[in-house]
Amino acid sequence: MAPIDRHAADRAADHTPRHPAEPHTPEHRADRRTATLALAHALTAAERGLAVIPLSRTKLPALRSPHHDEARHHAVPGAHAVPGDHTAAGDHTAPGAPAAPGHPASPGHRGMPRHRDAPHPPSPCRGECGRMGHGVYDASTDPHRIRELFAAAPWASGYGIACGLPPYHLIGIDLDTKSGVDAPAELRELALRHLFTIPETVVVATPSGGRHIWLAGPPDTVVPNSAGRLAPGIDIRGAGGYLVGPGSRTEHGVYSAVPGTAHLPPATCPPALLRLLTPSPRRRPRPAHAGAPADPQQGQGLVQFVLAAHEGQRNTRLFWAACRAYENGFGEALTAPLTDAALRVGLTAREAASTIASAARLTGHA
Repeated sequence: MAPIDRHAADRAADHTPRHPAEPHTPEHRADRRTATLALAHALTAAERGLAVIPLSRTKLPALRSPHHDEARHHAVPGAHAVPGDHTAAGDHTAPGAPAAPGHPASPGHRGMPRHRDAPHPPSPCRGECGRMGHGVYDASTDPHRIRELFAAAPWASGYGIACGLPPYHLIGIDLDTKSGVDAPAELRELALRHLFTIPETVVVATPSGGRHIWLAGPPDTVVPNSAGRLAPGIDIRGAGGYLVGPGSRTEHGVYSAVPGTAHLPPATCPPALLRLLTPSPRRRPRPAHAGAPADPQQGQGLVQFVLAAHEGQRNTRLFWAACRAYENGFGEALTAPLTDAALRVGLTAREAASTIASAARLTGHA
C-alpha cells in the first residue's frame, strides 16, 4: 500500500456524518477520527484499483444485510444449527450477508434448518436489489460509492479489500501464529517441498502477530477460500473473501503494512503455489493393494510431515495429513503408517485414532 495521502483524511472528513443514525453501542462505537482515517485509507486503496468495503471493529462488514428480516422470517423458531457448521474460516463475511458459494453462512447451507413444508428461503442476493449491506459484494473502487458506504456506516473503524477482483485478482495468504502453530515455518517447508519462493510483495502485520501476504492471481483462475487446507495455520482468502486493509483498527489492535512493503504492488503468485491453491477434481477412491497406499511416495511424504511435528503441532499435522490422504483416495491404507508416526512423535493411540477418524468424517469417508 502506498502511504496515505495526507489530504485524504481532510477530504474524507468532509463526507463523514457528524450525527450517525446508528446508536453508539459498544460494538459500533468508533470516534470520528477513527472513522475518518478508515475512510481515508479505503480511498487510498481504491486509487490503486483495490475494491473496498467498510468494516466494524470485529472485522466484519459494517453494514447489516438488508435481507436480515427476510432470513428471520424463513428461519424455524427454536431451531438450532448443526454444531460446527458456522466455523469454516478463510472467508470473512457478515452475519446475514450473502457469503461465497459453499460458505456455511450462505443461504441454503445445511447449517440453516428448515421445516419440510416451509417455503424455500429467497435466492441469495449479491447486491442486485440495489441496496447496501451485501458484504464483500458491496466492494467498490468508485470514490463516490465508497463515501456512500462509509456514510451509511459511521461506526466503521476499518476497511476490507475484496479478493479475486481485477486488476490484481488478489489472493491473501493468512499466516496464523495462534494455537502453537508456526505458520511461517509451515509455509517455508511447503515452499521447499514444492520448489517455489514468495516474491517481494505487500505484507500486512495483524494485531495477533500474524501476517497477510498479498499475491496477484491470473484472471482465468478462481482461488477458493480455505482454512488450514494448504498447511496447518495457513488460511487462504480468495474469491468471495476479503483481507483487512492496513490502517484498519479492530478490537485487538491495528493492521499495518510491514515496513518496506507498503509501496509494492501485489506480486504474481508463483505457479507451483497457485496449483496448490486451486482445487483439483474430486477423485474416486482408488483400491489399495496389500495394505499399501495407491501412491506410496505421496503417502510417505504425509507420514514424514507428521514425523516432523513439534509439540503443539502433532494433532494439527496428523489431522491435515489424514485429510489429504482421504482426499487422494488412500486414507484407509495410510491409517496404520500415520498412526505409527503419531505414536512416535508422542501422541497416544487413542488421540491418533480420534484425529484420523475426524479427518475421515470431514472428508466424507466415515
